[in-house]
Amino acid sequence: MAKVLGVGGIFFKSKDPNGLLAWYQQHLGLPRESSDYANFFPKMMPQGGCTVFSPFEDATTYFSPSESGFMFNLVVDDLDGALRQVRLAGAELVGKIASYEYGRFGWFLDPDGNKVELWEPSASE
Repeated sequence: MAKVLGVGGIFFKSKDPNGLLAWYQQHLGLPRESSDYANFFPKMMPQGGCTVFSPFEDATTYFSPSESGFMFNLVVDDLDGALRQVRLAGAELVGKIASYEYGRFGWFLDPDGNKVELWEPSASE
């Protein structure tokens, strides 16, 4: 049987795709090799980081207050710094930072109103 080896991309609609990508490049340091997309290679992932594929129940409120049917998670090297950067760039922070044995999480709404989860993996992973 053929098997999935990983997530090959996150694709979604935006009213201003190039502007939204530029916002992420400027305020969260996404790679700038293109004005159309950003590549993340496995060697960029910190120890303890991974990609999660997790369908949620249709009635979930986890993505709230966004009205989008999806939420994406970005791994960051400094959660507090990343949240400060996006807040200063006009993003609305959502909820309180949550800490678990596998890392710390924070959330914001991007310029398109998408809820984004930031994850700083624990160094001990």
